[in-house]
Amino acid sequence: MPARPSTKPTLLSRLVWRLLLWLYRGKGYRLENHPPRLDKFILVGAPHTSNWDFIYFAGAVQEVGISPRFIGKHTLFKWPMTRFMYDMGGMPINRSSPRGYVDAVVDQVKAADRIALVIAPEGSRTSDGRWRSGFYHIASGAGVPIVPAWVDEETGRAGFGEAIMPSGDFHADLARIAEFYRAKLPDCERFEVLAEQAKGEVATPAKPVEPDLLAPPPAPPSDQPKGPPDA
Repeated sequence: MPARPSTKPTLLSRLVWRLLLWLYRGKGYRLENHPPRLDKFILVGAPHTSNWDFIYFAGAVQEVGISPRFIGKHTLFKWPMTRFMYDMGGMPINRSSPRGYVDAVVDQVKAADRIALVIAPEGSRTSDGRWRSGFYHIASGAGVPIVPAWVDEETGRAGFGEAIMPSGDFHADLARIAEFYRAKLPDCERFEVLAEQAKGEVATPAKPVEPDLLAPPPAPPSDQPKGPPDA
């Protein structure tokens, strides 16, 4: 698999990261806590309700000193975008790989010394609250914990949960995750649905096991920025 370049980040990527941090601070987000100190983990973000979610995650990870990674289609890493995509934390994955999408991601997570792979398991802003299972299969296959992150758009509060090591029982672990989110955002209906999914009362979305991501970069700011399209 292609190695991530170790050269100095490009001027464009440095400017984009500075812009994201400026937007994050301008929105007035307040982090309640920092994530656990781990070398490798899957960072799941919810609820995904706004294009500003990416601004939050991009700013929050910089504030706590995390270099985030995201999964991108391998065709996005071609010249002239190669350096920029890597600088922004991109991980090129060929979705048509004979070994399978999840296995390809697992290989890269295993090969990394340090990695915080950011995934939005709801898939889109219009999610009904159910989570796709790709994040869990990646964490299980790579043997790394899952760290839940949340943001309340109304109050600007945000934070991280404790690391959850996959037990092999998807529904039991999903119940722990749902309990965490319901405690933080008790009025969010999506997490009621997530709890029902954990109990098996509603089905996990029947799509290929692959996560949808908080994909950078967003468009210039506006009241509702034109962020990247939902996967």
